[in-house]
Amino acid sequence: MDYKKIISKEIEYLQNLPLQQIEDLVNFIHDSSGKVITSGMGKAGHIAHTFATTLTSTGTPAYFLHPSEAQHGDLGIIQPGDIVIVFSNSGKTREVLELIELVNQLNYQNPILAIVGQLDEILKDNCKLSIVYGPVEEVCPLGLTPTTSTTCMSVISDLIVVSLIDKGGFTKKEYSKFHHGGYLGHKSRK
Repeated sequence: MDYKKIISKEIEYLQNLPLQQIEDLVNFIHDSSGKVITSGMGKAGHIAHTFATTLTSTGTPAYFLHPSEAQHGDLGIIQPGDIVIVFSNSGKTREVLELIELVNQLNYQNPILAIVGQLDEILKDNCKLSIVYGPVEEVCPLGLTPTTSTTCMSVISDLIVVSLIDKGGFTKKEYSKFHHGGYLGHKSRK
């Protein structure tokens, strides 16, 4: 297995991430007062979940909403003023598109943002802002398993978190308030 070639392929896509779109999304979140609700299905959902927990631990209130669970009561986490960010490589994930419809039916006027490989027509019509990083070629030998796409989503999430920490002036002291235990909690209080 040529690991360097695989790494080089992923780096190639990362070097072409749409930085202005990322900056626009960062500014939108920074200027908003509600919490950030992230959502996605499958591997994209795992990235969305990690993004939400990282935001929360660094001063931006966030929550991961599983798109299927939203249809069974969890939609109640969304309140007026909240931002909804959906993750989908294809831009056609049925559960994500259904979630967008449900959010709109709440009539709270929640802005919907997207981090996607491709912008489906429904997303185009319903999203205030989008970060479109693809389409990308997955480095999986089958060309199917989410690999390059999840790397792009993960790095975009990291860029947003780091930018929000910087813009918000989030300090090590504030960080320590959210991390009482573990290595990071100990390190943040030094």
